[in-house]
Amino acid sequence: MIIEPRMRGFICLTAHPAGCEQNVKNQIAYVQSKGAIDGPKRVLVIGASTGFGLASRITSAFGSNAATIGVFFEKAPAEGKTASPGWYNSAAFEKEATKAGLYAKSINGDAFSNEVKQQAIDLIKADMGQIDLVIYSLASPVRMHPTTGVLHRSTLKPIGGTFTNKTVDFHTGNVTQVSIEPANQEDIDNTVVVMGGEDWAMWMNALKEANVLADGATTVAYSYIGPEVTEAVYRKGTIGRAKDHLEATAFEISKDLASLNGKAYVSVNKALVTQASSAIPVIPLYISLLYKIMKAEGIHEGCIEQIQRLYQQRLYTGKAVPTDDQGRIRIDDWEMREDVQDKVAALWKESTTESLPEIGDLAGYKQDFLNLFGFGFEGVDYLAEVDEMVQIPSIS
Repeated sequence: MIIEPRMRGFICLTAHPAGCEQNVKNQIAYVQSKGAIDGPKRVLVIGASTGFGLASRITSAFGSNAATIGVFFEKAPAEGKTASPGWYNSAAFEKEATKAGLYAKSINGDAFSNEVKQQAIDLIKADMGQIDLVIYSLASPVRMHPTTGVLHRSTLKPIGGTFTNKTVDFHTGNVTQVSIEPANQEDIDNTVVVMGGEDWAMWMNALKEANVLADGATTVAYSYIGPEVTEAVYRKGTIGRAKDHLEATAFEISKDLASLNGKAYVSVNKALVTQASSAIPVIPLYISLLYKIMKAEGIHEGCIEQIQRLYQQRLYTGKAVPTDDQGRIRIDDWEMREDVQDKVAALWKESTTESLPEIGDLAGYKQDFLNLFGFGFEGVDYLAEVDEMVQIPSIS
């Protein structure tokens, strides 16, 4: 079939298998261009199919020659219906890993469940014995709690008062005011259950109890802080409470891993175009302005550039991992540079529907959004028929 992007609000309903494969190949080529990393050799990536999780799997495999197991929850293709982009990304990753002689297997299921945790443990025991690195990069909006059976939904709301500020519809370029009503306590609690650190801790506890963590094992989860202009709806909102919980959980996991000489870290990453961030009011406008500035300064990074730098310049240098005063790895350092943020703040005041094409990089935002679904890549013939029924070799 010929596959075109079909949009509904902040999501694209189709994904292009050849485009997703090109995306993976581009990321692999980037990692290989930066040289070998003396990093992990046996890696579990929880949330491995898109964004930072996919970049972590690629960097582990093609930067450090690591064997990888990826866990994700993606939609398989059906006749005449495309799979989700993460499915095609993972199929392409396994294909390229196999070509390179690297072990790669995947588990498609609910990572919050006890069953998937056990499936991962069984696979590690059978094929790897133990693992050196666990990446935790889940971005689900809902979680079925494995103990209580309660379905929790996260919300994106400010705390303490209504939030009003500018946002942009990145499809049309219209800059408007948006208001978001404040969260109640139930909203906050649910968001922490879904996006906080409880499941990360449950994974690490299960892996440790099963004796599949190697001595000196490291685990890393991803977070975001961001600037003052987004903090009411992000870092000081419901999601921020969940990120606070995630970051606090790193210390608890580190205590638990001390007997293995292991360590847990939270890496604070840069603002990037993701399906999740596209749905957050204010963020698309902020990213459009940020991209313009960081590209002009020559310091713009996508997911793969961020994670490759995290591995090569933070995690695997042979020295102590540098952290801030709250124990976090800061790979958002270029985004949060004072000169960059001062420029964003100045442009924010000027941003209107009319001015944004000149002062922002909305075209770059749109390009990155399309790329998430396998569209807009050079070297892909989007007018050609393509087989949507791509399978992931290790998933029966």
